[in-house]
Amino acid sequence: MSPLHVVILAAGQGSRMKSALPKVLHPIAGRPMLHHVIDTAKQLGAERIHTVIGHGADKVRETTDEASVNWVTQSEQLGTGHAVAQALPDLPDDARVLVLYGDVPLTRHETLDGLVGTLDDHTLGLLTVTMDNPQGYGRIVRNADGDVQSIVEQKDASLDQQQIREVNTGILAVSAKHLKTWLPTLSNSNAQGEYYLTDIIAMAVEQGLRIAVSQPENPYEVQGVNNRLQLAELERWFQRQQADRLMTEGATLADPARIDVRGELSIGNDLWIDVNVVFEGKVSLGSNVSIGPGCVIKDATIADGAEIKANSVIEGAVIGASAQIGPFARIRPGTELAANTKVGNFVETKKAIVGEGSKINHLSYVGDASLGRNVNVGAGTITCNYDGVNKYRTVLGDGVFVG
Repeated sequence: MSPLHVVILAAGQGSRMKSALPKVLHPIAGRPMLHHVIDTAKQLGAERIHTVIGHGADKVRETTDEASVNWVTQSEQLGTGHAVAQALPDLPDDARVLVLYGDVPLTRHETLDGLVGTLDDHTLGLLTVTMDNPQGYGRIVRNADGDVQSIVEQKDASLDQQQIREVNTGILAVSAKHLKTWLPTLSNSNAQGEYYLTDIIAMAVEQGLRIAVSQPENPYEVQGVNNRLQLAELERWFQRQQADRLMTEGATLADPARIDVRGELSIGNDLWIDVNVVFEGKVSLGSNVSIGPGCVIKDATIADGAEIKANSVIEGAVIGASAQIGPFARIRPGTELAANTKVGNFVETKKAIVGEGSKINHLSYVGDASLGRNVNVGAGTITCNYDGVNKYRTVLGDGVFVG
């Protein structure tokens, strides 16, 4: 099968976002929208990912050092057809080309697999969606036999065409050699004075190509973001999918609408997760873990039976089985708590190795320290390891009591 190249259009200014930050860098689930699209392209097995940038190009480029991304500059934003044309010199003639958008972040790779999997020189793959309110979208025009004939943009559509509810998502797949033939012939004689990528549909039909149409399972997969209202709407849909997955996999959520997953979260069985809990980075939760309200957990591993009480923050740490943390505890990177340990309210740890059964119950700072088994650290204790020049380490053996 010919190689797959993905072209991601990410050059737009996004003026309706009212932001100095390029639109494609606004986050969904804690990551720039563009990064979600790049990940999808990688999941599809793309040989090369060509990202077309323009507004805020330097900022966009700086956000990732992904080796598979080829940055292509569109100096003037003259339409989607013009944007794809900027990548033509980097596309092999025999390549299958999939066009995606940096502000359409949540299209599943499974949806796109079918679009590109059977693509050949005689087929153009088109992703459409049927909407109750198609206002603002390009309409899919079909003939009496139901075959796609063209796409008409909203501003150029007749009154009859505006009644069509099947609309263009912008996502399509076709061979590179066809793009290299069609794109140089595009005209900007339309209401917006732009070179529309959608005009190639009529060209494909004229040359006898089959238009293979597919649709996503959910319209949110192909929803674009033009303003912060749409960004928030898409964020909530994404988080609801995560909540549904967690409940299916064995977690009870106090309120599925009040949990945020901003990374990779894997879980065991029989978990309890209270409201307003945020997971960031890569987090692993064992079975029978309980997490109280208002906790933030980032890049952490939490073993079976651990209890994380309200308003605790855990980052870059390993929490042992049946450990108890909080409320109002801060567990910083490099901390390793063994089984049956306790870290109580208003305790902060950093680079602390705490042995099995040890307790730091309240109002303490334990950093750059190693504690043995069954150590008891009393209220107000601080490990002070820095003399102004060197950082040392505090070591407390098994059974030590610090009052």
